[in-house]
Amino acid sequence: MANAWRRGQPTTALSPKNILLFISTSLLLLTFLYLASQTQIPSPKLTRKVPIFNPKLQPFDCFTSPQAHPVIANVVEGIKYPFLFSLSDFGNLPEKPHKNIVRTLKGKAFRKPDISETVQDLMEKWRKEGKDGIFIDVGANVGMASFAAAVMGFRVLAFEPVFENLQKICEGVYFNRVEELIQVFEAAASDHMGNITFHKLVGRLDNSAVSATGAKLAFKSNEEIAVQVKTIPLDEVIGEEEPVLLLKIDVQGWEYHVLKGASKLLSRKKGEAPYIIYEEDERLLQASNSSAKEIRDYLHKMGYDHCTQHGTDAHCTK
Repeated sequence: MANAWRRGQPTTALSPKNILLFISTSLLLLTFLYLASQTQIPSPKLTRKVPIFNPKLQPFDCFTSPQAHPVIANVVEGIKYPFLFSLSDFGNLPEKPHKNIVRTLKGKAFRKPDISETVQDLMEKWRKEGKDGIFIDVGANVGMASFAAAVMGFRVLAFEPVFENLQKICEGVYFNRVEELIQVFEAAASDHMGNITFHKLVGRLDNSAVSATGAKLAFKSNEEIAVQVKTIPLDEVIGEEEPVLLLKIDVQGWEYHVLKGASKLLSRKKGEAPYIIYEEDERLLQASNSSAKEIRDYLHKMGYDHCTQHGTDAHCTK
C-alpha cells in the first residue's frame, strides 16, 4: 500500500527530458557506425601450411569420400611424437584377426612401424639444424610414415592409389588433427602421366603393386584384382621452389620409375636435394623389370654418391 499513490500519476515516458535523451543516444550511435564504416580493418593474413601444386592432379577429398567401416584405430607405441594409426588390413575375421586388433582388444598400443621412428628421428635432427621442408610419402599405405612427420608439424604429400587405404589415411587425418598439413593424392607416382594397371590383393592391401608377380610374392594364396589407377611424375606436382627434406618410396618394386619421374627434384644441388629412403628388394624390382644396380646407377648420375643399406631399405644422400 506504500506505493499506491503512484497509480494515479500521469506517465512521463514522452517527457521532454526522455525525448532529448533518446535523440542524443541515437546521434551518438549513428556517429559511431559512420566512423566504423570509414575505418579499414585489415584482414588477417592466412598462411597455407600446405603449398599449392600443379592442377593436373587435384588432392583426394576426404570430406566427400565414403567412410569405411568398421574403424579400428589405436595409438602407436614407443615413438617420441605419438599418433593414431588406422588399419587397412583386418585379416580373416573372426578366425584370424590382425595382430594389431588383438593388441587393441588386450588394451595394448599398436606395434611401432620401423619407418615411423626413422622418419621422426630424421625430422627431429633437421629441425634442430633449423631446416624446414616437405616430406613426400610415395606408397603411403595407411599413413604410418605420413602421420609420423605431420604430428611434428611438417608438411606432407602422400601418394596412394588404393582407395581402401585412402579411406584409412583420411581417418588418420581426422584422428591426428593434421588436415592442414597433409595433402593426399589418389595416384601412383611414376615416370609418366596417364593410367596403369595396378594389382591389389584381397585382404592384404599393404602388398599391392604395379606388378602382378610383385603383389603376390609374399601372399600367394590371396586373390588378386587388377584395377586402373592414375600415374603422375613427382616433377609434375612438386614446385621447383618448394623445399623437400625427405622422399620415402615403398612401392613394391616400382621404385625406379618413381625416381625417374623425379629427375628435376633429384637434380637439386647438395643441401637442397632430398634425403631418399626407398625399398630395395631385388625380387620385387625384378618383377617390375628393374634392379638395385639400375637404381644405384641412376641415383649416382643424379649426384647421390652416399647410399647405405638398412634392412630392405636404402638411404641415399648427396
